[in-house]
Amino acid sequence: MTGSTAASFTADDYRARMERAARTAAAAGLAGLLVAPGPDLVWLTGYTPPAVTERLTLLVLAAGQDPVLVVPALEAPDAQKAAGAPALALRDWTDGKDPYAATAALLDASGRFGISDNAWALHLLALQRAMPGSSYTSLTEALPMLRAVKDAAELELMTAAGAAADATFEEIRNVPFAGRRESQVAADLDRLLRRHGHEQVDFTIVASGPNGANPHHEAGDRVIERGDMVVLDFGGLKDGYGSDTSRTVHVGEPTDEERRVHDIVREAQEAGFRAVRPGAACQDVDRAARAVIAGAGYGEYFIHRTGHGIGVTTHEPPYMIEGEERPLVPGMCFSVEPGIYLPGRFGVRIEDIVTVTEDGGRRLNTTSRELVIVE
Repeated sequence: MTGSTAASFTADDYRARMERAARTAAAAGLAGLLVAPGPDLVWLTGYTPPAVTERLTLLVLAAGQDPVLVVPALEAPDAQKAAGAPALALRDWTDGKDPYAATAALLDASGRFGISDNAWALHLLALQRAMPGSSYTSLTEALPMLRAVKDAAELELMTAAGAAADATFEEIRNVPFAGRRESQVAADLDRLLRRHGHEQVDFTIVASGPNGANPHHEAGDRVIERGDMVVLDFGGLKDGYGSDTSRTVHVGEPTDEERRVHDIVREAQEAGFRAVRPGAACQDVDRAARAVIAGAGYGEYFIHRTGHGIGVTTHEPPYMIEGEERPLVPGMCFSVEPGIYLPGRFGVRIEDIVTVTEDGGRRLNTTSRELVIVE
């Protein structure tokens, strides 16, 4: 986490997060949580190890006991500087010692634990050897909503990240498109996101002409031509919190069909946004957007979910997809991004990050959703 983000949260903020995580784990029938380096550790403690190596770093959380961060001794000085360090105990270990035995001493040897999705198999298998009676489940499976509801300070950071992405779009629409490679425009997006405060750029999709029919096309060497639809999808982390927005532009004047397809996607995106309200199911957002596209005869060409959560990562629960009955709660943040993808021809996607409010939803991206003409 960058210094500016760490300064936004206090040790008390991190203490409250760790306490809530431990309580939630206990309510889910778990003996505790084991959090490896990654987004969960950053969110819970403010600590990012200087390097992710084979040496064990693990946050141990369990209801009724103080949080403990098991950390290599050579990295302990860095861990002590983390904003959340005053809210936990450090247990360091030196090379040549067994960190798994030290960790096992903190745990119920027959307990079931939630463990970070990105924990190394090396560490999980060693813990199982140290505690043969223990069992494990992935943190996302056990506590999918752990980070889903943002507090006021987090929402401020999310709003600022969205504004930075919007500023990037307002500038990118004025750069030359025709005659340049997709990769060149993608480099412009990367540069602009960083200029507007992003410390990390996760993706810069520039999908022109027939490439637009691939939702996750990676910008390549194709030269953008006049007459192309171009899907732009870009985002990353600003002060530790995510941005993600998509707009579809056209190089020169579009055809009537291209305008019609864009209008359908815009109407679907609006319908998905209008479905956002506390108590609605996540799948209601998907259904609302999908109904517009299906009703216009393009249902088979909308080939992905309508949205995904976002926070300290750019993709996380909850997901706006059929079958997800989890209710929306104020403070949740997620994308609403329907699309139509016509193989071999073109694609259209429009995406905003939305947060749930007490009486509906609020967009964190506010640039025009009309079809923008570029040169």
